[in-house]
Amino acid sequence: MGTPELSELNIQVLSNGAAEEDIDQMTRQLLSELKEMDVEWAELAKGGTAPDGTKAIDPVTIGSIAVGVLPSLLPKIVDGVQAWALRGSNRMVKFKGRVAGQAIEFEGSGEDLQRLLATLDKPRRKK
Repeated sequence: MGTPELSELNIQVLSNGAAEEDIDQMTRQLLSELKEMDVEWAELAKGGTAPDGTKAIDPVTIGSIAVGVLPSLLPKIVDGVQAWALRGSNRMVKFKGRVAGQAIEFEGSGEDLQRLLATLDKPRRKK
C-alpha cells in the first residue's frame, strides 16, 4: 500500500484592527503549537523578495503558515487551530491549499471547515 499524499495548507492568521507586530506574534505562537502536533512540517510561509532598503534575508509573509499533514490527521489539526483561535480575542484563520488532491479555500467557523474536510476525504464513487 502506498503512502498517502500529504495535504498542504496555508493558514492565514487574521485579527481585526491588530498591528503587523501583533499578527506576527500570534502567527509564531500558532506555528509553535502546530509543530507540537502530528504535522509532517510547518513553517512561516515565504514571501516574495524583500522590500528595497531592508536587510531581510529570507522574507516571510506576515500572518501566514505553510503546513504539510497527512489527510487522516487534518481533523486534529483543525481542532487545534480552532482551539487556538478561541483562546484570543478577535483571532480568525483562513485556510487555503490542497486536500485529497482538491484545491480548497475556506474562511469560516471550525465546524464548517470540519464538514468541508469530511466531504473531501470520502472516496469518490464512479458513475
